[in-house]
Amino acid sequence: MLRARTLGGDLEGALEDVNVPSYVIDSSGVVRWLNKAAIDWVGDIRGRQFTSVVAPDSVRRSKEMFAQKVIGTATTTSADLVAHGRDGERIHVEVTSVPLVRGGHVIGVFGLVPSIEVETTRVHHPALTPRQTEVLGLLEAGRSTRQIAADLHLSSETVRNHVRALLRALGVHSRLEAVAVARREHLLAN
Repeated sequence: MLRARTLGGDLEGALEDVNVPSYVIDSSGVVRWLNKAAIDWVGDIRGRQFTSVVAPDSVRRSKEMFAQKVIGTATTTSADLVAHGRDGERIHVEVTSVPLVRGGHVIGVFGLVPSIEVETTRVHHPALTPRQTEVLGLLEAGRSTRQIAADLHLSSETVRNHVRALLRALGVHSRLEAVAVARREHLLAN
């Protein structure tokens, strides 16, 4: 089998310049390397947890994929996920990743994002904060307060505060009404 390093080329330099967003995450989930294409769409997130750019509705799946590679139950994973771009916009991405192995141990994960599609149907309501808009989207997905808290890494009380504030801002009295108003005003993707 021919290995890339036997060619003697600058593989890391080539990956840096390729137009496909690529990344390396260490075995604890910290982003250690991004190429220029990845930085263009998520910003320079080196030193942060990879989940910091994953949308709440995709965090569980992305953690599962990461864990499968780190513990050795999968050699390749691919999935469609939602991430946050550098300006906070929701981006639908296809992610393919493989474990990085040294001395028989997984030391990290290398991944590519061959497909990126910015979500354009969501409209930001001027009375809602970005976090309230995110909570509203999770309410629309049928998530409970406890599930939203886990997805967003917040306390349940903080989520309740966001829900109360978005209900006031939309002039409604229930979560169901908030979702109905948001759909009517095209605040949520259909």
